Amino acid sequence: MAAPRTDLDELLGREELKKPGVYILVGTDSDKGTSACYVGEAEILKERLRQHRDKDFWVHAIVVVSKDENLTKSHIRYLEGRLISDARDAGRFEVVNLQASGARLSESDREEMEVFPDKVRQLLPVLGSDILTPRPRADDSVPGPTSDLVCEIKGLKAYGRRTADGFIIFAGSQAVRELRPSADTPMKPAFCAGP
Repeated sequence: MAAPRTDLDELLGREELKKPGVYILVGTDSDKGTSACYVGEAEILKERLRQHRDKDFWVHAIVVVSKDENLTKSHIRYLEGRLISDARDAGRFEVVNLQASGARLSESDREEMEVFPDKVRQLLPVLGSDILTPRPRADDSVPGPTSDLVCEIKGLKAYGRRTADGFIIFAGSQAVRELRPSADTPMKPAFCAGP
C-alpha cells in the first residue's frame, strides 16, 4: 500500500495497518536538497506511522504487510534490515536511518523471507518509487557493439542503451545546443538503429 502524506489519515484507517510489517517514508532532505528515505518496522504499523507525523522530510509512505499474517518481529526486523541495505546499495536516496537493523533468522526462515525483498523491488516502481533500483554502473555507460542504440541525424551522432531504469546517453554523444524552430511542432522520429 502507498499514500501521499496528505492522505495519511485515510491510510491509517486501513485494516491492514493493524498488522506487523515494514514501511518506507520517501521525501527530500531539506538541508541537502537530495532524495531521502526512512525504512522502519512495527508490530502495529498504524501506531508507528502516527509517530512519524513530526518527521518533516517525507511526502509519501509505502507499507508492506504479509497477506498470510505470519510475520514475527524477527521477520519484519530482518526485512527492514534488508531494505535498508538494498536502498543504501542502490544509492539513489540518502537513507536517513541512524542505525542498521536486522535480525538473525534460521536458514529456512531466511530463505523464505528472501521472497519479500524481491516482491518489494518489483512493486516499488509501480508505487512510484525507485529507491531499490540500482543506479547505472560505470560500465553501463561505455558503448558496446551488441546492445547499443545509435542515432545519426544532420551530421550528429549519439549513442545510448536502454536499461531497467530508463535510458543512458553515453559520453561523447552529440546534440544541438538550441531548439530548432520545428521543436514547436510534433517531432518527427530520427533514424535510430539498434540490435
